[in-house]
Amino acid sequence: MDQILRVAVGQSQVGLDHHANGREVRRLMRQAADMGAQLVQFPEGAISGYPSGEGKVRLAGWAVDWAGLKAELEETAALAAELSIWVAAGANHRLTAPNRPHNSLYVIDEAGALAARYDKRRLSHTEVTGWYTPGLDPVMFQLGGFCFGLSLCIEIQFPELFLDYAARGADVVLFSSFSEDPMFGVMARAYAAATNCWFAVSVPAQCSPAMASGVIGPHGRWLARCADDGSSGVVVADLDRNAPHLDVALNKAKPWRALARRGEIYAQTRVDDVRSDARGEF
Repeated sequence: MDQILRVAVGQSQVGLDHHANGREVRRLMRQAADMGAQLVQFPEGAISGYPSGEGKVRLAGWAVDWAGLKAELEETAALAAELSIWVAAGANHRLTAPNRPHNSLYVIDEAGALAARYDKRRLSHTEVTGWYTPGLDPVMFQLGGFCFGLSLCIEIQFPELFLDYAARGADVVLFSSFSEDPMFGVMARAYAAATNCWFAVSVPAQCSPAMASGVIGPHGRWLARCADDGSSGVVVADLDRNAPHLDVALNKAKPWRALARRGEIYAQTRVDDVRSDARGEF
């Protein structure tokens, strides 16, 4: 099993023009590859755009250039193969009319093939009533001896999703968002510390003043962060199982908590004691 994997988080400008979005993603992909990253992650809607502001009006009628969006995704996949880098990028996924699309996170491997697609399961009220079709399943993939789980935006409000990924053996969660809520970053740190998983957090550049993109370690602390000034950029972090500062989180807390969650250690040490049952006494 590999012990170190270098991942990058891209903080790209995300607008309504998927061609401009695609060019921005590919520019940052090149930077990530130059920095030695084996995978680079981008925000929710990184290529398709996400329906904030003016996008809400456009999305109401789904006047989307699906052919143009597909071309951008294919060009991004071709560059992934050229650079030999994995890419996780958000984009809408078209369904058969009249069904609304999924809000998805595509995972492209280093050969340019589509390795996975995660469809957002916990949609906001506006998304589920007017914009998107919810997904059904957790999605995981393997890279370099590490197991990755995928999540999008408002799903950070549902801890059961991240506990489930941890129970399924995830080492890393790629969390992509289009949000200006700084609490999302606080919650990502909490889940990283509680599950002892790395969390890679990617938001658009325009959202960074509230919560910059970056990588959180399994001890709940930031390992690397982009600038919080509204600028685009990319940062890298090494996922290192042998890092001394992660020893407690990975080698002590994580296996102990997995054992504790199964409950046997508590069932085996319970006692039948009248003092335990007397809850009305000091």
